[in-house]
Amino acid sequence: MTSLSLLQGALGLLSGSLVGFTLGLVGGGGSILAVPLMIYLVGVGDTHIAIGTSAVAVAANAAIGLVNHARRGTVKWPCASVFALTGAAGALAGSTLGKLMDGQQLLALFAVLMLVVGVLMLRSRGGEGDEGVRLSRGNLPKLLGVGAGAGALSGFFGIGGGFLVVPGLMLATGMPILNAIGSSLVAVTAFGLTTAGNYAVSGMLDWGLAAVFVAGGVVGGWLGARSAKRLAGHRGALNAIFATLIIVVAIYTLVRSLGVL
Repeated sequence: MTSLSLLQGALGLLSGSLVGFTLGLVGGGGSILAVPLMIYLVGVGDTHIAIGTSAVAVAANAAIGLVNHARRGTVKWPCASVFALTGAAGALAGSTLGKLMDGQQLLALFAVLMLVVGVLMLRSRGGEGDEGVRLSRGNLPKLLGVGAGAGALSGFFGIGGGFLVVPGLMLATGMPILNAIGSSLVAVTAFGLTTAGNYAVSGMLDWGLAAVFVAGGVVGGWLGARSAKRLAGHRGALNAIFATLIIVVAIYTLVRSLGVL
């Protein structure tokens, strides 16, 4: 647990706003910037504390988004619940392993993951699928397996993992992307809470920073959602720009974590 200064609080609020804004503007992938922002902008010196704290912000942002999607009826609750349940077990295992790793090594692996996310965001995703999909014996094994894997990665890196969960749900069930996005938020919330709880037990979580980060995320998310409506016609360009930003930050993080700079 660190002592949060006034400057760090202000920078944490700004960082949370940036993450919330990007999530509201372009959707999944935005929360992966939380850890680099906490380390390089806010000045959190411990990688594990940055990861544990970002998990709180991830869970809060996902829960807020889930409420909105639930109201629209886009959440496939049975499929989402099974995916989230087995994924939470994976997140517990993943976050436990992450706590045992050296901070700089973990940060280097995180940078590699960011590169993967950036590339995946540059690829367009189709909107077709079966809107009437239900939980069945046929898709249950896939939901359990993919959910555990996505949860483990989410817990290990302290990320939401929406970029894994959305295609994972589509692969396991054949549901449309709109339903996969809404349903993924059930899992992302569960993964974030599990990871945050695991880090909190070990004292690797700054509650003060988490609070201001979440507060900033709420405001930023609202602004991002409003901007998304106005810029809907340029969504492809926005995704490309943000994906490029993630790749640039990933390269910087990798260079720093390897001690080159």
